Amino acid sequence: MTSSPPHPALADGPVYLDYNATTPVDPRVAAATEPYLTGWFGNPSSGHPYADHPRRGLAEARAQVAALIGARPHEIVFTASGSEADQLAIRGAVLACGRPRPHVITQTTEHPAVLQTCQALTRLHGVRVTYLPVDAVGLLEPAQLAAALDADTVLVSVMAANNETGALQPVRELAALARHAGAAFHCDAAQAAGKIPLDVGELGVDLLTVVGHKMYAPKGTAALFVRDGLALEPVVYGGGQERGLRAGTENVALAVALGTAARLAADDLAAGAERRTTTLRDDLHQRLATALPGRVQLNGPASARLPNTLNISIDGVQGHQLLATVPGVAASTGSACHSGRHTPSPVLTAMGIAPERALGALRLSLGRWSTPADITTAAALITSAAAAPTGHEPAAQG
Repeated sequence: MTSSPPHPALADGPVYLDYNATTPVDPRVAAATEPYLTGWFGNPSSGHPYADHPRRGLAEARAQVAALIGARPHEIVFTASGSEADQLAIRGAVLACGRPRPHVITQTTEHPAVLQTCQALTRLHGVRVTYLPVDAVGLLEPAQLAAALDADTVLVSVMAANNETGALQPVRELAALARHAGAAFHCDAAQAAGKIPLDVGELGVDLLTVVGHKMYAPKGTAALFVRDGLALEPVVYGGGQERGLRAGTENVALAVALGTAARLAADDLAAGAERRTTTLRDDLHQRLATALPGRVQLNGPASARLPNTLNISIDGVQGHQLLATVPGVAASTGSACHSGRHTPSPVLTAMGIAPERALGALRLSLGRWSTPADITTAAALITSAAAAPTGHEPAAQG
């Protein structure tokens, strides 16, 4: 499989290696969306002809998202973001469970949308939450979950793939443990959907989050798979749209965008996109490791990770400083900036990675428009900058 034609937004800019942060909108997605922003404006719940196109478009989009993950169309609930979908899944399951002392289990490297929802449930509703540790490459050991499950556990929430390292959690095994104990299982698949095959039936999950701007749809559109028969407390109350779980007149244009993106992602997977991206990612890793012998450290699993994600630390440099000297590459680092000070990524810290190494981390994530030429250029620019580091800060400042 070859890459798609060049994206207009990337033609004259730096090499884009930040697909895990957000993806460019695919022109085919934009073209499918446009009619619903102009001529086909009707409310899909109306009973007159202006509702016909919107109603059909919404139904087709629901079916397309369902097909990508092996679900049934009526099990797809559209939301405005992955964070909202995560909240609907976690808060919804807990508040609807009817248990006097509900217990939730998650893990330390989850997205903040999951972690902060769990924290709010503890603060506002007294929910007991267990945060399981991960190992040195960011994976959750199923035995840890088995030991944490108890009679009060109502929900387990573990992501499919980590947004920083690409680590692929053993979701099938974890979900089987949860469901055997009588708990529902939620999987945030924001980073995984469209990059690797996913089937909710094979995985055994009850809830799964899909996010549009991680797979070439606009920001502001996402979906939650809700297994038929699972009760949730709504996230928005009102007119009964989206199975009564998320009221408000549907944003048909963005639902169509997500559906189209899901169809294109399924086509890409069938055509071998996973292999193509893995080859480019590994070529980038090899070029950097060869040019900087002994200095490039992989953060995360060597094999059990997303095909597009390379998280490395380069000894002797800090990630944010390196990228500041390489305007020809757009990527992310392994640190967060607070009031001018950089602190190590909580994900890398939870993996037990030392602060200095975490501060040297780069997250290089590839996508639909990444090319061999991009890899050659990015490797040369990063190597050149790393070979002559400047202003290296001691670890104590992180």
